Amino acid sequence: MVSAQVDLPKAVIDAMWSALPTVAERTVATVIAEVPSYADAFSGRMGRIIEVAVQQALQGFIKESTEPPPNDADVAAAGPSLDGAYSLGRGEARQGRSTDVLLAAYRTGATVAWRELSGIAVSHGLPGDTLALLAELMFGYIDRLSAYSVAGHAEELAISGLSRQRNRERLVQQILAGASVDDLASAAERAEWRPPRTLTALALSEGAERAVAAQLDPRTLRLPDNVADRTGEQWLVLLVPDLNRRTRTRLIRASADHRAVLGPVRPWENAAASVHRVMRSIDMGLGSGPVVDTDDYLTELVLRADPVALSDLRTKVLAPLDDLRPATRDKLIETLRAWLLHHGRRDEIAASLHVHPQTVRYRIGQLREHYGERLTDPCAILELTVALGSADSR
Repeated sequence: MVSAQVDLPKAVIDAMWSALPTVAERTVATVIAEVPSYADAFSGRMGRIIEVAVQQALQGFIKESTEPPPNDADVAAAGPSLDGAYSLGRGEARQGRSTDVLLAAYRTGATVAWRELSGIAVSHGLPGDTLALLAELMFGYIDRLSAYSVAGHAEELAISGLSRQRNRERLVQQILAGASVDDLASAAERAEWRPPRTLTALALSEGAERAVAAQLDPRTLRLPDNVADRTGEQWLVLLVPDLNRRTRTRLIRASADHRAVLGPVRPWENAAASVHRVMRSIDMGLGSGPVVDTDDYLTELVLRADPVALSDLRTKVLAPLDDLRPATRDKLIETLRAWLLHHGRRDEIAASLHVHPQTVRYRIGQLREHYGERLTDPCAILELTVALGSADSR
């Protein structure tokens, strides 16, 4: 039971009771909008069931905070609302959602419910001290509901979660090993995991998982072991289901205060390819910001796919300049690279090199002397472009 009651006028209590269906509906709608993990879970018939549960929880709050407690000291403290919260926690564990997601829903729901109920109280001229006590009781009540849900979640995991987690770890291992579609389907069934259309690898630096938890589909898988990069930093790698443009953007924003690397979308059976690209990007130190979307670095990934081959290609295409003095050679390589990137436009080349257009004309003349007809050969131009396309081309 709550530790105190608040003396509310009958008109206020009646107005709150009347508003509960609307408050419950708005609460669920806001949770769906702000906690993406519940968007599908609360749709349709399930959404109406949850509205009823929210309404019953608010009914429990009004009763406990405005009616005298039972005289029998032995009456169990956990009423229907708390029992329901406990069952909710167990159900969320069975669905694979974390307590972070559940508590995010409670925080969002409490904010909406308080806004609605306090609006009713204020409209009836409730004094400030009474309003403050009502707020204290309500958020204390929500804390108790949250605690019961967390306890139910923990018990369910203790009973069945460990087995499921082990099966999901085996599923991830089979995905990474490139197992057959039939074997993967069997592994998914044993893990009680409903396959999505696609999976996307997401690597997170230490401490970042909590920041993105509310944005993750409950079917998100994780690699059993963290991965260390060449500096020794530990990365957690997740496999996130069915990312689209909107959810991908949300995930990137949620990761902004941490280090993260996001791989390409792949059919769920081929998610190993997404993991491999993420790990390659980490090994390469790709990108300069905290969040790296590998889709933005495809050219660099291709150019650095085989560094030895790229080095050999550069040696081959720059051979005509080998007899020049190092300073002259470097200037001509710099000019050749700018000539390729700016498609021969002299003024743009001059601006990029911070030299006079006549200097560019002179250097291009030198290049033509050394390369001859190769500067008009499409195959030779392609080799030069690939060899000199990256910043470290000299």
